[in-house]
Order: sequence, then C-alpha cells, then structure tokens
Amino acid sequence: MNGGKYASNVARGTMPDAESATEFILIKNVGELRATYQIRLTTYFAVQSSRKLHIYVPKECRIHTSLAKLIEETKDTIIISRG
Repeated sequence: MNGGKYASNVARGTMPDAESATEFILIKNVGELRATYQIRLTTYFAVQSSRKLHIYVPKECRIHTSLAKLIEETKDTIIISRG
C-alpha cells in the first residue's frame, strides 16, 4: 500500500441497478447529479454495447455541468428521467 486509502493498482468496476438488452438503468436519489465514476464507466459500457444509459432522478435534482458535458459528448446514450 502507498499509505492512501486504496492501493494504486486496484481494479474498480460498477454494476447498474438494472439492465436489459437495450439499456442500463441507474436510480439516483440526489439533489445534484454529477458525472461520477459509476456514471462515466456505465456510459462507457453502454456505448461499447450499443445500449442506452437511463438514469432516474427526483424531479428537483440538478444536473451538474460535468454530467451535462458527458451527455453532450455521448450524444443520445444517456437519458435522464425525473420523477
């Protein structure tokens, strides 16, 4: 270990809340949604497998500029649903 919280070469991954043949689904209960490691990695998997990433958030959730930029860069891959 390098004295930090994690070793420098730790493999990291993520698992969506649900998935189907056409999409990955994440459910987030937050006030502001950012382009987190989980969202960026799941977006990568969605692009590689020609699927969508559908993220469900509360209706009052704000979208951080980092996520807005990722949505723009990945075209129609990310779908945000407010409910």
